Amino acid sequence: MTGVLGVQKFTEIITHYHKSVVLVFMALTILSAVMIPFVTVNYNINDYLPEDSPSMVAVDVLEEEFGSPMQNARVMIEDVSVQEALTYKDRLEAIEGVSDVTWLDDVVDLRTPLELVDEGMLETYYQDRYAIIEMTIQEGEELAITDEIYELIGEENALVGDAIDTAVSQQMAFTETLFAALLLVPIIIIILILSTTSWVEPLFFLTAIGVSVLINLGTNIFIGEVSFVTNSVAPILQLAVALDYAIFLLHSFSDQRKTDSNPVTAMQKAVRQSFPAIAASAATTFFGFMALAVMEFEIGADLGLNLVKGIALSFISVVVFLPALTVWLFKWIDKTQHKPMFPQFRNVGKRVVKVRYFSIVLVALIIFPAYLAQQETSFIYGIGEQPEDTRLGADEVKVNEVFGQSTPIVLLVPRGDVPRELSLEQDLLAIPEVDSIMSYNELIGSMIPQEHLDESMTEAFLSENYSQLILYTETESEGDEAFAVVEEVKSYAGAYYGDGFHALGESVSLYDIKDIVLDDNRAVNIMTVIAIGAVIMVTFRSLLLPVILLVTIQSSVWINLAVPYVTDTPLVYIGYLVVGTVQLAATVDYAILFTENFMENRKRMPARAAIIDTVNNKTFSISISAAILSSVGFILFLTSTNPIIGSIGLLIGRGALLAFLMVLFLLPAILLVGDRLVEKLTYKTDFYKERD
Repeated sequence: MTGVLGVQKFTEIITHYHKSVVLVFMALTILSAVMIPFVTVNYNINDYLPEDSPSMVAVDVLEEEFGSPMQNARVMIEDVSVQEALTYKDRLEAIEGVSDVTWLDDVVDLRTPLELVDEGMLETYYQDRYAIIEMTIQEGEELAITDEIYELIGEENALVGDAIDTAVSQQMAFTETLFAALLLVPIIIIILILSTTSWVEPLFFLTAIGVSVLINLGTNIFIGEVSFVTNSVAPILQLAVALDYAIFLLHSFSDQRKTDSNPVTAMQKAVRQSFPAIAASAATTFFGFMALAVMEFEIGADLGLNLVKGIALSFISVVVFLPALTVWLFKWIDKTQHKPMFPQFRNVGKRVVKVRYFSIVLVALIIFPAYLAQQETSFIYGIGEQPEDTRLGADEVKVNEVFGQSTPIVLLVPRGDVPRELSLEQDLLAIPEVDSIMSYNELIGSMIPQEHLDESMTEAFLSENYSQLILYTETESEGDEAFAVVEEVKSYAGAYYGDGFHALGESVSLYDIKDIVLDDNRAVNIMTVIAIGAVIMVTFRSLLLPVILLVTIQSSVWINLAVPYVTDTPLVYIGYLVVGTVQLAATVDYAILFTENFMENRKRMPARAAIIDTVNNKTFSISISAAILSSVGFILFLTSTNPIIGSIGLLIGRGALLAFLMVLFLLPAILLVGDRLVEKLTYKTDFYKERD
């Protein structure tokens, strides 16, 4: 009772000072929009590894000991002589932000005839008049520097590496997000126009959520930085998920105005009536996204915390800003009324009831294989392959055709024991996938005393405490073969140096990511289920309904994530991890809305009639929510060239449709078949009792 009175008093204040509320929100929105360009976006996926992970510790040691990070870019020049390649090297060194430029002249004396140079070493840098030059591109300036390198090397030559992945992500992030929004907003407006009876009502929905999205984006400046995944996915996902709250409120307002001509009191009643549904929906999504915060792989925590902030802001916007805006401008809704354009689902309920046993049996037959299949999916732990119709994708193909797959692994071992280093290097060269090694012993010779050489000759491989060994492996950056090589290299190094060595490189980082996210998956899934289950239990005061609702939505999640296994399509693991939580947190609202209506109907009618009435009345609103979320997902998939963003989009789009089907067919079947159990395991149901 106290809570109801509190909501009533709060709503009276909002509606009384509606103009002031709207102006305050507009001011906050403008201020936030101004701050958005100053929010730092991090495009390097490896930065989200925990600071104490082995590869991140190794990066810190490398920079502290040798003064520079690992090289992150390679340029391949076609049809050049040795002298022409050296000219390109000099011009690359002259570009501001490019450092540690390395080519053949850094590892062999070019006065020596090439025929006498070690074949493995030679082919690492120069073969068939193709030269490959390695370098380090300054972090944070990847896009500008990459553009300058492209201008130097032209279309016919190639540029690849981690830094170029980052530059492509930087270049595409803004344009693709803008393009997705330009496609998405008209689609959402069309869906909302079809589902409402006013031409401007959809603009009220979008304004309320748009305000919260802009405030969320602008306030990210206080976080410090956000990941490119968060920057691309969170705003659109927030828009799609939180639109439900605005729809709940304005539909309730429309209902209240049929009996109350005063828009102020009608809105006050609408807020009181819709507040429990909005609060329950926001709470499940809020706590579902909070589960991402427990991830050690911090890109999930970054996205989760941003979405949590977004959901909280959306909730505030809907219960504070939207009522004030509607009371101020309600006349526009009245002036732009139109007839319903979407057919009502009046005969669906009986058909759903008829197939209830079939629905339960079908899902029961599918769900266990789907659960097993989604655990066996092949995963990509990095950014994934770039499409061949992009410049980077085409360049990667060019380089691999000439020089083959080449993924460097850097080993830092304690300096001083040359015989041990030599023995380790021989063991490492015996690994079939290791093509060559660059080290002091290989390039200068173990017989030459290090103290007799100028520092400029040794600084690339020797620091005060460590010797640096660079292994060139003939593997991709990830996969079973690449990870097996990482394990073998670490095993040999451990046999000689115990825990005293450090390993780093792209394949090593991805190996660490694999180890970390496998543990993350279990923790996030458990936290998501517990958090959402607890909210449902409190909302319905039931022990059984949380199980029924979670089974309904989790079934759609498992089927969704099993599709890549069935189609033999590798799945970007971040997409798998994030969507497992996002789909559950975002679509459980459909089940809550359906169940709330069923429980109310059940107080007035028998179970069968209650289910039929609920399906007939709620299929429309649930289909609108699912259509919006599904559109968001598929548009992200279609517009993004970033494999991570595209993967998340496809899973969200497909997941929303699957969740809708489960809520439409499986949930009514379980509620009808388990009606008596639901009554027994729910506090004070007050179900309708049929007369004998």
